[in-house]
Amino acid sequence: MTAANPSVDLSWTQKSFDVLVIGGGNAALCAALTARRAGVTVLLLESAAESSRGGNSRYTRNLRYLHDEASDYLTGPYPEEEFWDDLLRVTGGETNRELARFTIRESSGVAGFMHQQGCRFQPPLRGTLQLSRTNAFFLGGGKALVNAYYQTARDLGVEIAYDSQVADLNIEDGEFHSARVVKADKTYQILAKAVVVASGGFQANIAWLKEYWGEAADNFIIRGTSQNQGRMLRVLLDRGVKPVGQPKQCHAVAVDARAPKFEGGIVTRLDCIPFGIVVNKKAERFYDEGEEFWPKRYAIWGILVAEQSDQMAFCIVDANAMGQFMPSVYPSIEAGSIRELAVRLELEPVALEETVDRFNRSVRKGTFDPNSLDDCGTENLDPPKSHWALPLDSPPFHGYPLRPGITFTYLGVTVNDRAQVIMQTGQPAPNIYAAGEIMAGNILGKGYLAGFGMTIGTVFGRIAGREAADYAKG
Repeated sequence: MTAANPSVDLSWTQKSFDVLVIGGGNAALCAALTARRAGVTVLLLESAAESSRGGNSRYTRNLRYLHDEASDYLTGPYPEEEFWDDLLRVTGGETNRELARFTIRESSGVAGFMHQQGCRFQPPLRGTLQLSRTNAFFLGGGKALVNAYYQTARDLGVEIAYDSQVADLNIEDGEFHSARVVKADKTYQILAKAVVVASGGFQANIAWLKEYWGEAADNFIIRGTSQNQGRMLRVLLDRGVKPVGQPKQCHAVAVDARAPKFEGGIVTRLDCIPFGIVVNKKAERFYDEGEEFWPKRYAIWGILVAEQSDQMAFCIVDANAMGQFMPSVYPSIEAGSIRELAVRLELEPVALEETVDRFNRSVRKGTFDPNSLDDCGTENLDPPKSHWALPLDSPPFHGYPLRPGITFTYLGVTVNDRAQVIMQTGQPAPNIYAAGEIMAGNILGKGYLAGFGMTIGTVFGRIAGREAADYAKG
C-alpha cells in the first residue's frame, strides 16, 4: 500500500525487519536498543503520538537494583538477600521464585547499561520515600529517560513509527510471522523474524477492569497513560499464550480523589498516610497506617481503598504532621476542628470525632522517628497503628480525599528466563518475547516494591532484545 499523505513517512511499511518491538516505554526501548546493538534491523511501533510517547515510563522517576556499594547517586549497598527479603514481604511469597531471584541478580548491571543509552542519575534527595540507598533516581524523571532512549535509538538506526496501533498478530503453531498495523486509517502487514511485545497492561481499559471489579472500576483513577488498553495482551491470550497473575491484582496506590481520570502521574500520589489516620465514608479506620516503612507498604493502599464503599477514603492529619511528607499537587482541605473538617469532607461529624478520640486515647507514648520503625504505636485499638502514632490534637486539621490509583495490572503472559512467552502447551514460543508490565505478573503476584516495575522492564527488555536478535541472526 502507498501513503495517502506524502508528508507521513511510511517507508517502514514496505520493509521486513529482523525484530519488531511493540510498545514505546522503557521495556520496549531497552529491547529495541539491545537488539539494534546486536546488529539486526529493528522497528519499534508506538501507539501514542510522539508528544505522548513512552507509556507509563514517562511518569516514573527511579528504579531499584542490586549493588554492592554507595555511588554518586546511591547512599549505600543493596545486597541480594535484602532485596529478596523486601520482595517476599510485599508479595507475601506470591511470586515465581526462580524468575524473581533471576531478575534481582540480573539487575546488578542495569546502571551501566542505562548510562550507555543516555540516562543520567541525580544525587540522593530528600522526599524520595526513604529510597536513597536502594533506588537510583533519573535526572529529569522518566520523561528525560524516555527522551534519551529515543534519541539513542534514532542514532543507532532503530526505525520508529508513532500513532501505529498493532491490531493483530499472525501466530501459527506458536510461531510469529507478521503483525497487522493500523496507521492513519490504513492497515499494513509488517513482516519480522521475531517480535518483542512490551505494550503494557490493561489498566486503562475500564470495560476490561469491570469484568473483575464490577461497577467499582468506574471510580478507579489511572495514574499513567490512557494507551494501555491491553490489546496485545488480549491477542496473545487468544492465540494460546499461557496467562499468569490474578486479574484483580495490580500496582495500585492511594491518590488524591481530585486527580484526573488518566495521566495524573506521580504528583497525585498521597504520602501522608503514615503520619495520620485513614477513614472510610463511615468515618471508620480500616487498616494499620503505620505497619511498615512507606516504600514497602504504600502500594497496598490502592486495593484497600478500592475495597471501601464507593472506593473512597480520607486521610486525616494535624498541624504536627505537615512537613513530614511530600505534599500532593492538590492542597489539603483545612479546618480548625475535627467536627468542622468532617463537615468539609462530607463525613458524619460525631462519627469522625469518636474515631479520632478513640485513636488519641490509644496512642502509646514513645520517641517519634519517621526514619525508623519507632515505638509510637497504639494499645487496645483495632486496627492498630504500629508506628508513628501521635495524637491528632493540634489544629489546624487537614484532610485529603483518596481514590485507588492504578499504575499497572498483573494479569499477563507467562515467560521464561529468556523472555520467551510460554504457550498453553507448556512450550516456549520460538520467536515471541515479552517484557515489562505485560509479563510482570510472573514476579509480582501481589503487592509492589517501589521502583521494581522499571527493574523488571529493564532486565527483561534487555533479555528480550538480545534473544530476539539471536533468533533473527540464527
